Amino acid sequence: MKILVLNCGSSSIKYQLFTMAGSDWDVMAAGVVEKIGLKGSFLKHQKEGNEKVLLEGEILDHQVGIDYILGVLVSERHGCLTKLEEIDAVGHRVVHGGEEFNSSVFITNEVIRKMEECIDLAPLHNPPNLKGIEAISQLLPSVPQCGVFDTAFHQTMPKQAYMYAIPQSLYKKYGIRRYGFHGTSHRYVSKRACEILGVDYKTQKIVSCHLGNGASVAAIKNGESVDTSMGFTPLEGLVMGTRAGDLDLGAVTYIMDKELIGTRSASTLFNKHSGMLGLTGISSDMREIEDAANNGDAAAQLGLDIYDYRIRKYIGSYAAAMGGIDILIFTGGIGENADVTRAGVCKDLEFIGLELDPELNNGLRGKEKVISKKDARATVMVVPTNEELVIALDTKNIVEELANR
Repeated sequence: MKILVLNCGSSSIKYQLFTMAGSDWDVMAAGVVEKIGLKGSFLKHQKEGNEKVLLEGEILDHQVGIDYILGVLVSERHGCLTKLEEIDAVGHRVVHGGEEFNSSVFITNEVIRKMEECIDLAPLHNPPNLKGIEAISQLLPSVPQCGVFDTAFHQTMPKQAYMYAIPQSLYKKYGIRRYGFHGTSHRYVSKRACEILGVDYKTQKIVSCHLGNGASVAAIKNGESVDTSMGFTPLEGLVMGTRAGDLDLGAVTYIMDKELIGTRSASTLFNKHSGMLGLTGISSDMREIEDAANNGDAAAQLGLDIYDYRIRKYIGSYAAAMGGIDILIFTGGIGENADVTRAGVCKDLEFIGLELDPELNNGLRGKEKVISKKDARATVMVVPTNEELVIALDTKNIVEELANR
């Protein structure tokens, strides 16, 4: 079975084409379309075993972008398919499924209608996700499509974890509660960690740290998400590249009053100009901040200390929530590659059994590996995430199940 996975952003489309047989899989091609609707749009494409190629062109909207992707996949020079009919299914990443979707689904008109109802919850993300679905419906009308939701994995959270202390009428009227994000990543790495260790996923207490420009921590107990740091939106929780994370609501209204700004400007301030960028005044890129700290920049060092401290606090709180930790996982661009961050996060966590082995941690980048001391009570691991594979596997399973009915 050949499955095309699409991740449609506001001005980009990431894609991977998988070939799958049983539990075996390979990536036939992967790439990204950038600057959709903007000047200088292009497609970066790589066929398995080949070098990356850059193809420039005028890409006005998502349908043109997906048409461009499909054209490259069947092209004689860069393609890996002889005809588009070889694509058996398309899987889409969808950011927000609200309370409606607690698992991946086969996309029907009714599912699309319910996804449209979630647009208010994710106005920047769900519309381009829906554009991708619409484009495939136009270009490959007979190909089945499936949706995999970032929020679905966290729908197992108990009420005491997801409810906010606001009037319940607001929850009932607007659905204001903790939803959590990065669910596809947290699901993959937590299961993969247990596979590597040879332990039962349904018996483990796991804390998963997805650390990238956006970052979140999830508490996973006996195979289910029981809490996570992101909330109603991806703004809550950890300090991120440009997002403030946890912040006193009183400080928000105080800043709005003093700076004479409205909700739109406040959202931009706390989502785009805060976090590590705001703290350091240098960059949202952790590599640049680490370089500055190594050269004696005090603001950069403070930013790194705050970043690690916030993660460490969440790990401690989730140990309390679950009654301990068996496995701590680092994933995402920073989690997989920044040994300094991993060491800073694990500092002083020996009391809950987390002891990092410096020799195993130092210099490790993007590889599956246990990095805790052999005699530690809990296991610390690096597990590179693979959200696209989860989407492909879910899509395969849904389509096969439908075919066997």
